[in-house]
Amino acid sequence: MNWIDNMWYSPSWFHWPVIIVLLPLTALFWILSGVRRSLFRLQIKPSQTIPALVIVVGNISVGGNGKTPLVVYLAKRLKQEGYHPGVLSRGYGGKNASYPLSVDAVSKVDWVGDEAILMRQHINCPLVVDPNRARGAMELVEKHKCNVIICDDGLQHYALNRDIEIVVMDGKRRCGNHLLLPAGPLREASWRLDTADFLVLNGGLVTNGEYLMSLEAGKLINVKYPNKSLSINDLRSPVIALAGIGNPQRFFALLQKKHVKLKNQISFVDHHAFIKEDIPSGTVIMTEKDAVKCTQIAHDDCWYLPVSAQLTTQFESQLLQKLKQVTANKNKLREYNGL
Repeated sequence: MNWIDNMWYSPSWFHWPVIIVLLPLTALFWILSGVRRSLFRLQIKPSQTIPALVIVVGNISVGGNGKTPLVVYLAKRLKQEGYHPGVLSRGYGGKNASYPLSVDAVSKVDWVGDEAILMRQHINCPLVVDPNRARGAMELVEKHKCNVIICDDGLQHYALNRDIEIVVMDGKRRCGNHLLLPAGPLREASWRLDTADFLVLNGGLVTNGEYLMSLEAGKLINVKYPNKSLSINDLRSPVIALAGIGNPQRFFALLQKKHVKLKNQISFVDHHAFIKEDIPSGTVIMTEKDAVKCTQIAHDDCWYLPVSAQLTTQFESQLLQKLKQVTANKNKLREYNGL
């Protein structure tokens, strides 16, 4: 963990002077975010309602908590249940000239961001990127005829009304020091967890009202030659682990849990734009999110480890029940309004 992560999630005595200095900025952040929420609640700032079910998958803290694997899981599961889901992403890191933009097989990371490309490789449903969530959601409804919109992130994007909120949290780090940015890791205070429909923990120990999500690792895939795969047990150890995600330590810990001997651990900031010099020689294992940016610069011995979300049957049944309940309520409202 870097110095800031330590200050946020496991502060020692020497972190507290810095935290105290940052508290006025945290207070300002608290005031501004509270005013913003109030403007939406009082309808001074408008929130748009979409003619489809809207599920937001987000978090109250910064950094990677495992949202993207859960979005992929939801898209697949809802399609199995007969829904026509669409996925909406902000497209962080992408710099397309105009939005909304549908993501397809020829989309580039530079256009739509790394997470959108990663999801595109795993889901068989429409995927749109747009920093304007309401506009992107309407694109999925009007152009792709989706009846369920799954938002990858956007818990704090109140301009889009939502029917179901799913908060994903690192089960070990949780809320850290429970302070808002910048003194702590939180975008919203921990009370916000009580307003969400589902709290999903990525690892750790669950309590009442929480649902466990585990990430299941698959076979290693060669970054340069994706038709080549390798069992993690057949690795020639030790290897170099590389990660440019929100919480690189989680990836390194997963490899160690799989009994992979690590010669070195190299971490970068989330959404890092890789260059050839970032990739060392030798056997390198990286995340799939990083791999989508390295296909043109990777050497022959670069591999990525795909992971898939596994959730409990209780979560599945509760989610599907909630979807049916929301649908029934919306239908009754339409009948009442004579629509």
